[in-house]
Amino acid sequence: MSIDALKQQLPEFAKDVRLNLSAIAGDDTLTPQQKYGLLVACGIASRNAVVRDSLVAEAAPHLSPAAMTAAKAAATIMGMNNVYYRFVHLASNKQYGTLPAKLRMNVIASPGVDKADFELWSLAVSAINGCGMCIDAHEAVLAKAGVPTEHIQTAVRFAAIVQSAAIALEAGAVGLAA
Repeated sequence: MSIDALKQQLPEFAKDVRLNLSAIAGDDTLTPQQKYGLLVACGIASRNAVVRDSLVAEAAPHLSPAAMTAAKAAATIMGMNNVYYRFVHLASNKQYGTLPAKLRMNVIASPGVDKADFELWSLAVSAINGCGMCIDAHEAVLAKAGVPTEHIQTAVRFAAIVQSAAIALEAGAVGLAA
């Protein structure tokens, strides 16, 4: 499966999503590794098997095994961190922010790919998962690394489009099972 196959599965009411997926496919703002790693990480973070499988298949020919693994790791580690740090941020009891997290996250320090690429993927997944603390932290690292604001915005736009595809598939399935 690929982006084109994914677009064909989207319901008619999701025409804008199809157009946005076409825009992703043709977007050359980012390096190929950044772009296709985003598709993998965001596809996994969407929690929709059709979206995930389509985007992993689309990305596979463009990513080294190390980059594929790192994109999967970004989605995985952010799945953990986004829950924890969103809780710390939202809890009224600010004492939680003073306690050690006691979470292993070595992959962030040594992702096996360019650190900025991994941070870009982590930012996009954090946007999907709605963790403000993680969004701020990853955006700050990217800015310090000299990643242009437009590239950061592109990564989050990709995340928004991927998530909307997953929602469109779910919405299209509503009422089908009787």
